[in-house]
Amino acid sequence: MKTNKNLFALLLFLVLPLLSFAQQESTLQKQLSALSELSGINRLESSVYPEKYEVYINNPIDWNNPNSDLFKSRIIVCYKGIDRPTVIVTEGYYANYALFPSYEEELSHLFNTNVIVCEHRYYGKSLPDTINWQYLTVNNALADIHHVRSVFGNIFKGKWISTGISKGGQTTMFYRVIYPDDVDVSVSYVAPLNKAVEDGRHEPFLALKVGTEENRATLHKAQRELLKRKSRLLPLFQKHVINNKYNFQTKIEDVFDYCVFELPFAFWQWGTSFDKIPSIDSNDDDWFKFMIKISDPEYFSYPTQTTPFFVQAAYELGYYGYSMDGLSDLCSVNDTHNYIYKLMLPPEAKNIIFNDKLYKQTVEYLIQNDPQHIFIYGENDPWSASGVYNWLDCSKKLNMKIYIQPNGSHKARIRTMPNKIYNEIMSKLTEWLD
Repeated sequence: MKTNKNLFALLLFLVLPLLSFAQQESTLQKQLSALSELSGINRLESSVYPEKYEVYINNPIDWNNPNSDLFKSRIIVCYKGIDRPTVIVTEGYYANYALFPSYEEELSHLFNTNVIVCEHRYYGKSLPDTINWQYLTVNNALADIHHVRSVFGNIFKGKWISTGISKGGQTTMFYRVIYPDDVDVSVSYVAPLNKAVEDGRHEPFLALKVGTEENRATLHKAQRELLKRKSRLLPLFQKHVINNKYNFQTKIEDVFDYCVFELPFAFWQWGTSFDKIPSIDSNDDDWFKFMIKISDPEYFSYPTQTTPFFVQAAYELGYYGYSMDGLSDLCSVNDTHNYIYKLMLPPEAKNIIFNDKLYKQTVEYLIQNDPQHIFIYGENDPWSASGVYNWLDCSKKLNMKIYIQPNGSHKARIRTMPNKIYNEIMSKLTEWLD
């Protein structure tokens, strides 16, 4: 077969430069490859950042044991410029979301920064070969982050900002307490600080403080209506459970009750509109869909990807309890006390005893110190009941500030604040990052 030499030469002329470009490493990629602590460097697509990578770093399973086995923690690196500040996201869970090409962190958007997302140990791809719950501690997780900060400090020389949302916001707070000099600025979003497995402040918040008295009464009536319809809704509930392959550590009738107990917390946490509540004369299907939309039984399924969180809640992070006031006459559950132990914990972790050392250490640090740290909360978010603003007076502090979004939920962010508060936060952060 004859070959058109001119055509072949033209193809080589067009293709070779593309092959050469594909083989070229960027300066950042070369720097990452030169760090002996990193492995598995994978370039990712991004519509936001000029360069983006998924990498892994070796961390000891037990930072207190120099001979401890190592495991790989996943990190997502988003690059804007070597001269830009760097946001380190102290993720409380898995970091899958950061792989999406459209991912952009709020502070990075506002201040044109690099981003390093640190997936939390025991979540996502950051798993040891053997799960030993005794090493899933806040101090070990913070040492993981400190290691990342130390390694990437060899590349990014500008100012550093730590941030996280919810459990990640807790991690940001604890990170500032344990490693106060690692970063210049911290921003904790909707971060609770709980003092017990069942903290005790969330139930009265939901019963007496959040919204209006009419709001609270409407939601309570919705709970009772679901329980009154329980015998008719249970077949739909069971079908939903089977279809989704949920497993529970208690009987399904009790799981139904727990979904009803969870309803007010979840409803207010995510800022659900009251027009989503069906009317009393609505059919069972409408009421079932409402219940599943707000309080899906997956939350009580075991095991799930959030099982490590409940282990942490039982040991150090704390959580919230449930109130049965005005509902017990319609329930199969007699007592909700220690429900995390009954429903969420692995059998080998059911003897965990809560340690309040971290809580006390954090309270003491925040009262006695004044780091450049901003706390963001939503007024109606039940997690705000155990937020630091309930006891921390920042009026005489020059740096540390607390901002609350009026009628805000767990979705409260800098961008959701009223203009006056937004401008104040931006001014403060601009000053710190200048």
